[in-house]
Amino acid sequence: VQLQAYGGGLVQAGGSLRLSCAASGRPFSNYDVAWFRQAPGREREFVAAIRHTVTITNYADSAKGRFTISRDNAKNTVTLQMNSLKPEDTAVYYCTARYWTRPWVSLEYDYWGQGTQVTVSS
Repeated sequence: VQLQAYGGGLVQAGGSLRLSCAASGRPFSNYDVAWFRQAPGREREFVAAIRHTVTITNYADSAKGRFTISRDNAKNTVTLQMNSLKPEDTAVYYCTARYWTRPWVSLEYDYWGQGTQVTVSS
């Protein structure tokens, strides 16, 4: 499956951004999808994930209460709505996917798209 993330940009602290991930190549509904991010000088970290069935989601503590992940399997898209953004949310955000048979608790993902830059100014 091929993934393309978009929707990043520059926003002031407290603002919102909506990231989207467009998938192509294989039936999207068979894949769990997640967002990771990587800030300069830091390791890539998990942000949020959504199960292939749509009904189950998982969030990093830093994202809980501020970010919402959702998907539309009919449109082959996953979105990450980010509210109350903070300067520490500044990073390149990556959309990633894996076939649904991997354990849900695993943070291993197989397919990665190019990232989209999110910059939050103070």
